[in-house]
Amino acid sequence: MSFDHREPGTAPEAWTAFLDTVDARPVDLTGSAAVLVVAPHPDDETLGAGGLIATAADAGLPVHVVLVSLGEGSHPDSPTTTPDELARRRAVEFRDALTELHPDVTANSLGVPDVGIREQPETLRDAVAARLDATPGRTLLVAPWRGDGHRDHRVAGEVAETLAAERDDVTLLSYPIWAWHWDDAGAPAAPWDTARALPLTPEVLGRKRSALAAHRSQVLPLSPAPGDEPVVDERHGAHHLRDTEWFFGTPRSRSRESFDAHYARKPEGWDFDGSWYERRKRAVTLAALPRERYRSALEIGCATGVLTAALTDRADDVLGTDIAAAPLARAQVRAPRARFVQAALPDEWPDGAWDLVVMSEVGYYLSAEDLDRTIDHVLASLADDGVLVACHWRHPDDEAVSSGDVVDARLAERWPRAALVRHVEDDFVLSVLPGAGVRSVARTEGLAP
Repeated sequence: MSFDHREPGTAPEAWTAFLDTVDARPVDLTGSAAVLVVAPHPDDETLGAGGLIATAADAGLPVHVVLVSLGEGSHPDSPTTTPDELARRRAVEFRDALTELHPDVTANSLGVPDVGIREQPETLRDAVAARLDATPGRTLLVAPWRGDGHRDHRVAGEVAETLAAERDDVTLLSYPIWAWHWDDAGAPAAPWDTARALPLTPEVLGRKRSALAAHRSQVLPLSPAPGDEPVVDERHGAHHLRDTEWFFGTPRSRSRESFDAHYARKPEGWDFDGSWYERRKRAVTLAALPRERYRSALEIGCATGVLTAALTDRADDVLGTDIAAAPLARAQVRAPRARFVQAALPDEWPDGAWDLVVMSEVGYYLSAEDLDRTIDHVLASLADDGVLVACHWRHPDDEAVSSGDVVDARLAERWPRAALVRHVEDDFVLSVLPGAGVRSVARTEGLAP
């Protein structure tokens, strides 16, 4: 996603008409012992969650903000203000804004360079994890929506999603910032089916307005010179100064309808035959299998059956499943020795026991709950001498509900034994997770003790 904040973007009035149609669940602070807000830059905390910060603090909940960077890159073409000067100004503005929201709100700054969190996500992960560990009870974790369109927002959102998926004491809410600007209110890409709404009292909205005004370097021009224009002008600010603050909840699994629409546009799916990435990834996946032959194999999300056909050379019985009907017709032609069934997993889990389960490029289309249920099904149906092979794309995918790294981390967290194989590269991550009775290839052949 690329956008230019200097363009007019979607009009606030268009979103007003759309929001009137959204059936959102309310933001519920009941049961939360604390609120932890992740802000990639100064002003994100106010724009995305200022009303929530003020409301929670008024209710007596401890609120802490983790500021990732000082936002020194907000005016790259400024002829009057250096990045170091901007950093100093924005640090003061950040503290002033929090004081406007509530004087008891606490914060810390990680000092990551602006647009630099992709190179050191562990800095944010460690800081948030430490704060969660030190907080008794359930924490409401509030972070940018990973699909917001800004790289820092994406990485911060992914880190928050990963931590929320790994822990039982965290509830996650995600806030949009730039999606209001670039998204189409007539056909939005953002996950409004998960929307959560927080009505703001006039007093709280007034404090949010004052907090936004405290970010003077962003809402006012630095000077009359070109390059010193405000980043958050009145039009942009109007998206965030509504009497309701909007968040996204935990993503739901991608729907059958969305896959049907994809195959209607692209009958061959993701160019499984022609793409060297796909062919190489398939070869790496097959090479990672620790046994030469299997009794029974289940492929979750088999699509048009290209990998399924290869699995029929390695297994006596192969069952492929997919949520969409269209690719299964092609799969049956491509892999005539395999069986196929249309199924929306995990609800429609097929009967059977398997000594090989393959989950390739599908886990990140499942919600956190559905991924956990899928893992439970695999563990229950996998033979002692069987393996799960999971392989996932690591780059952003606007149609996914999580990421390859999130899926791999959750598998490692939930699987009762260490991975037999774990291969990580820029494009994909592949893990081979063994049953209780799996031994290494050399030990199986008697070549090692």
